[in-house]
Amino acid sequence: MENVKQDAEERMGKAIAALEREFAGLRTGRASTALVENIKVDYYGTPTPINQLGSVAVPDSRTITIQPWDRGSFGLVEKAIQKADLGLNPMNDGKLIRIAIPPLTEERRKDLVKVSRKYTEDSKVAIRNIRRDANDSLKKLEKDKTISEDDSKKAQDFIQKLTDSYVAKADKVAQAKEKEIMEI
Repeated sequence: MENVKQDAEERMGKAIAALEREFAGLRTGRASTALVENIKVDYYGTPTPINQLGSVAVPDSRTITIQPWDRGSFGLVEKAIQKADLGLNPMNDGKLIRIAIPPLTEERRKDLVKVSRKYTEDSKVAIRNIRRDANDSLKKLEKDKTISEDDSKKAQDFIQKLTDSYVAKADKVAQAKEKEIMEI
């Protein structure tokens, strides 16, 4: 029974962590290395993340710089950023690739809020699925007479409280991200 509770809590924590990773890649008005780190570059036939081809830095709040270690990969990195369709325009000066982060329009901000709400809803669905799996495991233990009916009910109540708290965490993370997106 304790294993079921621990497993559910661990998996719900991972669902929140996944939501935060999704949000890190969601563009706001500020520059962040997370915007480009997961973009894959076709490097000698292998899709390679940008952060494995060079150093990615944020010198100021409106600029991202990428310094590829291999001089031959500059063009490939530029093309990958343009293909990623983030609305970013890389500039190559031969030593660095600079990406100026343009301010977001009101319409684009609203679109990003919709995307963030979708990510949040996906996260909540994952949390509820974990609750269902945990409750099914508890019912199976009860059916197999491993735990009593009272213990099963207590554990299911615990799982429900856990679910409620993680859904609230997802909402809190989402509200913070929406505020960040709508900030001018």
